[in-house]
Amino acid sequence: MRTFLRRALAVIAVFLIPVAGGAISVFATFDAQYAPGPDRPIPAATSLAFDPAKPTAVVVIGDNGAVVSDALAPYEILVASGRFNVYTVASQRRPLPLTGGLDLVPDLSFADLARLTGGAAPKLAVIPAMPDVGEPSTGSVTTWLRDQVSRGTLLLSVCNGAGVLASAGLLDGRPATAHWMRIGSFESDYPAVNWVHGRRFVDSGTVVTTAGVLSGIDGTLHMIERLAGSTAAANAAKAVGWRYYGNTPPVVTGIAMPAPAAIVNAGWTWAPPTVGVMLTPGVGEIDLASVFETHDKSLADRTLAVSADGGPIRSRHGLTFLPRADLAGAAPDLDRLLVPGAGVRLGQVPDGLEPVYVHSGQDFAYNDAVRDLARTTDVATARWTAETMELPTDGLRLDGPAWPWLQTALPILLILLGIAAVICLPRLRTAVGTLVRA
Repeated sequence: MRTFLRRALAVIAVFLIPVAGGAISVFATFDAQYAPGPDRPIPAATSLAFDPAKPTAVVVIGDNGAVVSDALAPYEILVASGRFNVYTVASQRRPLPLTGGLDLVPDLSFADLARLTGGAAPKLAVIPAMPDVGEPSTGSVTTWLRDQVSRGTLLLSVCNGAGVLASAGLLDGRPATAHWMRIGSFESDYPAVNWVHGRRFVDSGTVVTTAGVLSGIDGTLHMIERLAGSTAAANAAKAVGWRYYGNTPPVVTGIAMPAPAAIVNAGWTWAPPTVGVMLTPGVGEIDLASVFETHDKSLADRTLAVSADGGPIRSRHGLTFLPRADLAGAAPDLDRLLVPGAGVRLGQVPDGLEPVYVHSGQDFAYNDAVRDLARTTDVATARWTAETMELPTDGLRLDGPAWPWLQTALPILLILLGIAAVICLPRLRTAVGTLVRA
C-alpha cells in the first residue's frame, strides 16, 4: 500500500508540474495586458480645435488604462462623423496604457476639458473597459461621470465599461449589457442592474451599453444616429469600413471561458514571440487598435510599440502615442515587425526584419489583422480572437495551420516524461542498489 501511495503521489506531481507551469504563464499573460511603459517625457499639449456649435464627445481613459479597441474605435468613428468635438480625457494628462502596450497621452484632463468648453458638460461620454472595475482606483472616473450625468451627459459604455458604470450606480434599475464572458459575474456583483444577454447594444434612454469590444462600433453608430441622424451614422460607418450599420450582426453566446486554443497559447507559450508594431505619423486609430487588440486577445505573443526614433507620434486625427522603444534598438529582440495602416511604407529597416504591411485598404482593418494572425499563428486561435472581439466572420476566409500543435505537444510531452520517470526511476534505483551490494 505504501508503494502504491508513493507512486500515486508521484503521478499526481507529474501532472501538477505542467499544469502549474501553464497557470503561471496564464497569469503572467493577463498581468502584462495593462503593464505601464517606461518613464518618458510627456509631450507638450497641442492646441485643440473647439467649435461651440458642435456637441462635445469624450472618450474616458481610466487611471490604469483601458482596452485599446474600446477607446480608439469609438473615437475614430465619432471624428469620422464630422458632427462632434471629440477628445480623449482622463483625470490627468499623462501616459496611460492601452491593452497590448500602446501608451496614449490623453488630449485633456478633466480640468482641461472644463476650461476648453467653458465649464459645459460634454454631450456624450464613452466609457471603455478598464482593468480595475469596482476598485478605489476608478474613483476619479466614477466621481467625474456622476457629476457629468447630473448635468445632462449621455453615456455610452463599450464592452466591460458597463462594469465601470454599474460600480458607480449609474445602471441601477436599467437594462444593460456587457461582454459575453463577463456579464455573468456582473450579474452577481451588481444585482440592481437588469443585465441583458444576446444584444450588441442596449439603449435605456440616457445610457447605451454594448456587448463585447467591436459591438462598441454598433453602439457608437447608434448614438450618432440619435444625435446627428442616420445619414451621419451611415457615412461614419462607411468611412471606417464597417458594413453592418443597419444590419446588426448577432452576438456571441457561450460558456464564459477562453477557447481551448487560447488556453493552450496562454499556458504553454513559455517563450512568446515579440511582435513589433510600428507607429507611424498619421496612422489611423482603428488600424492601430486592430493590430494591438488582435494580438492581445490571441494570447499567443507579445506586442511592442516602436517608432523610428523612439519619439511620440500623432495619429490621423491627432491623438498622441508614445512608443516603448526605437526600432533600431528593439530590432534584435523582435520576431516580427507589423506595420499598421493602408498605404504606409517604411524606408530602411534593420537587417533581419521584414516589415509586414497588415492592412490592404480594401477591407475592415480587423479582418486584415485576423487573417495575418491565422497565417502566422493558427486558424483556431484566429477564430477565438475574432469571437472574443465580437468580429463577425461571415465571408472571412482564414488560411494557416489548423491548431497550435507545438504548444499542445509541450504539456503532453512533459506528462509522458514524468510518467516514464515515475515508472523507471524506482527500477533503476533497485538495479543500482543490487549492483552496489554485489
